[in-house]
Amino acid sequence: MADELVLTTGIAQHGAGRLPSVDVDSFNVELKDEDGFLGDRASKGAFRDILDGWRKPLRRTGEDPFGDEPSEKIAKKTLDAMLVGDDTEASAVVHSAIEDFAQELAYVTRRFLKTKAWAKTERIVVGGGFRDSRLGELAIARADIILKSEGFKGDMRPIRFHPDEAALIGALHLAPSWIFEAHDSILAVDIGGTNIRCGVVETRWKKAKDLSKACVWKSDLWRHADDEPTREGAVKRLTKMLKELIAAADTEGLKLAPFIGIACPGVIKEDGSIEKGAQNLPGNWESSKFNLPASLVEGIPAIGEHDTAILMHNDGVVQGLSEVPFMQDVERWGVLTIGTGLGNARFTNRRKEGNGKDRDSTDNGKKKAKENNKEGRQNDKE
Repeated sequence: MADELVLTTGIAQHGAGRLPSVDVDSFNVELKDEDGFLGDRASKGAFRDILDGWRKPLRRTGEDPFGDEPSEKIAKKTLDAMLVGDDTEASAVVHSAIEDFAQELAYVTRRFLKTKAWAKTERIVVGGGFRDSRLGELAIARADIILKSEGFKGDMRPIRFHPDEAALIGALHLAPSWIFEAHDSILAVDIGGTNIRCGVVETRWKKAKDLSKACVWKSDLWRHADDEPTREGAVKRLTKMLKELIAAADTEGLKLAPFIGIACPGVIKEDGSIEKGAQNLPGNWESSKFNLPASLVEGIPAIGEHDTAILMHNDGVVQGLSEVPFMQDVERWGVLTIGTGLGNARFTNRRKEGNGKDRDSTDNGKKKAKENNKEGRQNDKE
């Protein structure tokens, strides 16, 4: 894999603990209690289970405002509308579910904050699809209030960018800054258990060197869960999507960098293989014989006149990186992503020359992240 590592990156290691702007203190930590993984208590499915629990007594009396519709099938927009609708009982059910979920989110967050990896966290951003709703925003705000009432000195807030775009924009922060001097855009990929999204991300580096004004110029979505492709079929489709975006960027006159940033579920190893956590992807992505970055470089060996460089990291990490420009007033911060599970990552801003911070960063980097991840995987039964 050593040759593939050089071939696919040429700039840094996949899943790196040290990135241009931050040290990744931990990611994909799996905390447990006697009931199983804590993240399952604050997932998309957990909210639906809570909602269903509040509907049960109404079903018995035939007064369920949602009728026979299964809780997991009710759209977020429908629930948002009921929050402010005329049906007070329906509104009360949704508000009750939000309150219970917020309590669970606060509990899980509190457990993260007690770990060594998350010590001294000053701010937490919450991303994932659940955040893209009024009920999600209310649950996050309520969890923030609960944590503050218990003495948390920081704050919890929704991620700034739309969840569909946050990981694409976050991929910019995987790239070294010299890439931006000669190019105005990059390719980014966000891989999930249901969808694969690719995009061309404009850096707008000349307007804001901290990348705070970056935006997705064009994106393409493939709902692979509907097609149930093989692993090789998924890579082929992904390669085709990227080639189409390269052609579109060329037609538009964008100066596309020879770089692809990838957000992918699981624990990403230095050579671009996946140690674990990719069970929801099509086929076996954790096989020692499979390497996504190497497969993509084979299909897209060059972008423009330069060899293609690819850097892949955990999807929670990359989504969190979109917040880097807006976290400069704190030193240690984390991200939680509410989806099928609860993604997580904790960051420490790297000291930049002249910023006045005096921090010993020698204990950061990949070794520290591995130690913290190992700690988090232990069965903590506090």
